[in-house]
Amino acid sequence: QVQLVESGGGLVQAGASLRLSCAASGRTRSYYGTGWFRQAPGKEREFVAAITWTGAMTYYADSVKDRFTISRHSAKNTVYLQMNSLKPEDTAIYYCAADLHRVPNDPNIQYDYWGQGTQVTVSI
Repeated sequence: QVQLVESGGGLVQAGASLRLSCAASGRTRSYYGTGWFRQAPGKEREFVAAITWTGAMTYYADSVKDRFTISRHSAKNTVYLQMNSLKPEDTAIYYCAADLHRVPNDPNIQYDYWGQGTQVTVSI
């Protein structure tokens, strides 16, 4: 019954910032964690960042750890991904994923719920 809707993507130049949102239709505590993945043309899906709803533990890919910040707003049932200092290699479709029992931090695992994706394009 949980539905995820991503928003906030767009076209920006290198060095700019974007904030992605992942809004869940259900209660935030209905699932254990929410994460972001991305997939660029010709590449496999990769993990970006994740956060748990119990304790707000965060996880980051090494490639974004110093630039991206994941956070949650419980009252809005929303997880955000603040992306700063964007690079062309960040260009991808960004997907939000949530799971009832796991932290969505592994691109090899098919988690319980997925959003439709939002396009992020960073020009040179």
